[in-house]
Amino acid sequence: MSDLFDLPPVGPPGFRYQAELISPTEADDLAARLDELPFQPFLFRGYEGRRRVVSFGLRYDFNGPGLVAAETMPDWLLPVRDKAAAFASLPGEAFAHVLINEYREGAPIGWHRDRPVFDKVVGVSLLAPTIMRFRRRVAAKFERINAPLAPRSAYLLDGAARDAWEHSLPEAQARRISITFRNLRS
Repeated sequence: MSDLFDLPPVGPPGFRYQAELISPTEADDLAARLDELPFQPFLFRGYEGRRRVVSFGLRYDFNGPGLVAAETMPDWLLPVRDKAAAFASLPGEAFAHVLINEYREGAPIGWHRDRPVFDKVVGVSLLAPTIMRFRRRVAAKFERINAPLAPRSAYLLDGAARDAWEHSLPEAQARRISITFRNLRS
């Protein structure tokens, strides 16, 4: 019997997937370093989400001015940033922003598109698998696509996947970390 995570992920146009962007050793090292970060609850217009976050380079303040400066990206994060950038056909320095999300068991993320100030989005998954759900309105209905995300994999949102489709994640079944890199639109 085939498992959902054995199938090659398919998403909307502009979605790309790479299994095993990082090695098991790199994933273990990242997870240990991420455990030391000062995660804070995700705040959105006065609402506190069930996930926790930390940003580097830039961060998006949903309760204030929008894009603001954040602490410099730590050196230990640069190798994964560079792999994510190569996957997106960008130089590493193009990723001015990284958002690290911690999803504890039961934490979802609702339907959304990333803010228009950002261009390409690359997410690197750690610890637990999940399903990235996509939807777009077609007439009175939604067209939907689900793409499984395995630990140590990466996805790219570009073009229509980035601009025409919304995405969400169901409630986490176990602790999961997503390292999301974004470059700025020119």
